[in-house]
Amino acid sequence: MHKYKLVAKKGEGTFSEVLKAQSLRTNRHYAIKCMKNTFQSIEQVNNLREIQALRRLGGHRHIIKLHEVLYDEPSGRLALVMELMDMNLYEAIKNRRHHFPEVKVREWMYQLMLAVDHMHRNGIFHRDIKPENLLIVDDMLKLADLGSCRGIYSRQPYTDYISTRWYRPPECLLTDGYYTFKMDIWGVGCVFFEVMALFPLFPGRDETDQITRIHAILGTPPAKLLERFKRHGPEFLNFSFPEQNGTGIARLLPHGSSELLVILQELLSYNPDDRITAHQALSRPYFAKNRKEVSERASPQWGYLSNSVTSGQWVAGTRTHPGNILSDIQDVPTLIMPTPAATVLDMEDSHTDPEMTTRDHRREEEDEEMEKKWVELLKWLLGDMQC
Repeated sequence: MHKYKLVAKKGEGTFSEVLKAQSLRTNRHYAIKCMKNTFQSIEQVNNLREIQALRRLGGHRHIIKLHEVLYDEPSGRLALVMELMDMNLYEAIKNRRHHFPEVKVREWMYQLMLAVDHMHRNGIFHRDIKPENLLIVDDMLKLADLGSCRGIYSRQPYTDYISTRWYRPPECLLTDGYYTFKMDIWGVGCVFFEVMALFPLFPGRDETDQITRIHAILGTPPAKLLERFKRHGPEFLNFSFPEQNGTGIARLLPHGSSELLVILQELLSYNPDDRITAHQALSRPYFAKNRKEVSERASPQWGYLSNSVTSGQWVAGTRTHPGNILSDIQDVPTLIMPTPAATVLDMEDSHTDPEMTTRDHRREEEDEEMEKKWVELLKWLLGDMQC
């Protein structure tokens, strides 16, 4: 295609690798997300949830923008060209010695709430909110990596091994896929704490340790709630948890304001029914200054919404369709690229657990065959996307 020149590798995940590239036409830099799976047809590509969601949510100021889709039909290789950001939120905090000013954290979290609210209003929930999926440039934060997203109104049960363990809510840990969009709110609460404290709130070693850590801080939930989870839980799971009150979050954030602690409690409610929505969070007194700043500069293209929107109303220039994320709202081109055929990789099961035990071991080592196929992909990119 002779459209991009590869500059550097930005990062890698279980299912994709992100490269920095430069447009040969405009000299503008982009992030190119290269999928490790291959796809049999353009229809299969256009049916990918991530592409559907990015097209549907496109235009919002705090959701990563999809520039174009590159698909090589003979080999089945796929790459998503997106706007380039400086770093993710985990990279911003991992080597920091001093706490961020709370006003800065509040601005980031307000922007994240705007993105999550817009996403939920459009019938989509993310299912993997964590610092690595929040990208920043200067004071701007954007929600990225919608590869795990689902329709809010789709039928349960969902994939049980979803979200990264440290940011997985109790209903995901204790049931076989009976959770809702409120899992995103829990993830936001965990991220909020981590950016303030510079360490994760619930860094569990495994699922049992994860729920143990949650109980140690938040306390054991009422028996009635546990019984509700148990009805949809795995048979092997022991729901006889020792009763404890929990230390509370305040002891872990002595430098946090009282208003911050209040909203964290609301975001991290054990019972998902009691967890506030993103729209409710945006209206809390804690974000009053942020709301004022937004109202002074709000315009339709920013995607900021101040009024309640119900099903069927117009949202930021698009029409909501509950449960359906198939509408191509944003005009994002899919370019078919002619290149030599390559070996087709097996599609990975969506039930694969995407997280690893520690931050330094997020993914397993690729086997020799996968490495060879990945080299082929890089050769394709270097050969067909450079001069």
